[in-house]
Amino acid sequence: MARVEVTNVTVSQGVRMLFSLMTPNESSFATVREVPTYVNQATPYFIGLILLEIVLGWLKTDGPRIKINDFITSLSAGMMSRLPQLVMRSLELSAYIYVWNNFRVLELPWDSAWTWWLAFLGVDMGYYWFHRFAHELNFLWAAHQVHHSSEYYNLSTALRQSVTQQFSSWVFYLPLALMVPPSVFAVHIQFNLLYQFWIHTELVKNLGPLEWILNTPSHHRVHHGRNPYCIDKNYAGILIIWDRMFGTFTPESDKVIYGLTHPISTFEIWTVEFLYYPYLWQRFWETEGISNKLSIIFKGPGWTPGKPRLGDIADIPQVEIFMFTFKLETLLFFTLLVVYYLLFLANAAELEMLRCVLIVALQRFGYIKPLVPLLAFLIEVFVLISAVYWGLQFVNQRTNRMKKQN
Repeated sequence: MARVEVTNVTVSQGVRMLFSLMTPNESSFATVREVPTYVNQATPYFIGLILLEIVLGWLKTDGPRIKINDFITSLSAGMMSRLPQLVMRSLELSAYIYVWNNFRVLELPWDSAWTWWLAFLGVDMGYYWFHRFAHELNFLWAAHQVHHSSEYYNLSTALRQSVTQQFSSWVFYLPLALMVPPSVFAVHIQFNLLYQFWIHTELVKNLGPLEWILNTPSHHRVHHGRNPYCIDKNYAGILIIWDRMFGTFTPESDKVIYGLTHPISTFEIWTVEFLYYPYLWQRFWETEGISNKLSIIFKGPGWTPGKPRLGDIADIPQVEIFMFTFKLETLLFFTLLVVYYLLFLANAAELEMLRCVLIVALQRFGYIKPLVPLLAFLIEVFVLISAVYWGLQFVNQRTNRMKKQN
């Protein structure tokens, strides 16, 4: 069996990869095996930024930006979305390699900065069109609606991913496989995903001139809104220029209300992930006429007979805030997913860090209470300091492993 190369990133690279600030020199590789698992190695940075967002939310008068029930559902969805990779390589990468091996018309050099930047633009544009189609084709929306199902907007929302979406997104990157080596693609498909983590926050308001070029928290807040002016807007991954070029851009104006236009009103992860599929089948079965049946599948989720392809904005119900109930089954399933994660992905320091974060969250939101109420604040501070300590231990262990490998 061939040995699989494992490449770890430095702390500096770990921070910069979240903001797409890596350079071609440090992220170009000859083979796919040499490409770091950037997404897996980003876990401690995800946790650190989520903790920072929680702390900053507590310091503001309008309270925390994370609700424990919503957070658990988002984290459960994120872990579920990674389950297929236990048994198979990413479908996006596998399909890409197949096209490269059998149909490429040009072989660009893997170590060229021009190839690296072409892949950056190509992956980002591919993501724009995949994302747009995922909103405009009902059968693709069945997967993507998972990401939009939260009525909160925070960094944990970025983790709320569909387990089935990866089975359709791969098609949109295949044109690059005609000339860009798989190792270069494997880098940028990860960077594109990682960049989209930090823009899921309400804490960052406006980034000035960068708003013209980059997808920012302000632009992405619009995308997650169910206000009429937000519908089908701002599909960008990293560069907002695609929306400006193709007529799907709109700036943030009225306060954004997040979630689906027809909320699913549950935190149960199986419902969040899969409910839309039987709903889509029911609509298909009940609709009369083969043309209308096909339109249910291949037109927008808001389409009905006699309406425009993407539906009528006037049909969107009045924006309201819904309160969901949280069931014990959701917490139990989340616990099982955490056990899976710890068994297959985490090390001891990371486990302790996650345990501390979970204790703080459960205490903060009233699910556990200290025996002496007056000590609640001191306990939170102690456990947060412990989380930081174990986080630093985790980073130190990774750094030492890299030194030994070098």
